[in-house]
Amino acid sequence: MTAPIAVKICGLRDRAGIDAAARAGARYVGFVFFPKSPRHLTLEAAAPLAGEVPVGVAKVALTVNADDAFLDALTARVPLDMLQLHGAESPERVAEVKARYGLPVMKAVGVGEASDLAALDLYTGVADQLLVDAKPPRGVDLPGGNGLAFDWRLLAGVTWKSPWMLAGGLTPDNAREAVARTGTRQLDVSSGVESAPGVKDADLIDRFVAAALTAD
Repeated sequence: MTAPIAVKICGLRDRAGIDAAARAGARYVGFVFFPKSPRHLTLEAAAPLAGEVPVGVAKVALTVNADDAFLDALTARVPLDMLQLHGAESPERVAEVKARYGLPVMKAVGVGEASDLAALDLYTGVADQLLVDAKPPRGVDLPGGNGLAFDWRLLAGVTWKSPWMLAGGLTPDNAREAVARTGTRQLDVSSGVESAPGVKDADLIDRFVAAALTAD
């Protein structure tokens, strides 16, 4: 029997969002450490929030081109299960981070056209998971969380040795279509379950996870 779709609710900033994600059945919750994002958390704010995540729900920290000094402080202060590298980190840097912190690493790669898929092959077998996200438009400061999707037909028939997760423009209304078109077994949503930038909506979270869990 095929395992149900796993959902990651990213960009959580308060206890209510964590509770909503866990209650709905999300498998991962994500905390953003990127000052330009409306979902940014300080280490001081994130530490108690991460401590409130129920057992069995993986805590993921999203960073963008973070140096060792920041990652040292992050991993020392915030209890985590996975690091998500969402910048221009090379395969070598991914390997360094894995070795230094002993945590699974998810590497995000932006996709806008077929030629972008080759970059994902570089991280297969290096990263523990791949995050296939929509490439941000030129001039946009945020590497993710922009509410944009890419052409999911690009992923038809494509497989990687590493587990992978789909992100970019996902909503409760298109979650089932995303699974059907790409064959993904994991979905990552942020802006698609918000009532305003950085403000999670419990009803949208419920609807998104319900849609994902019935996608098959």
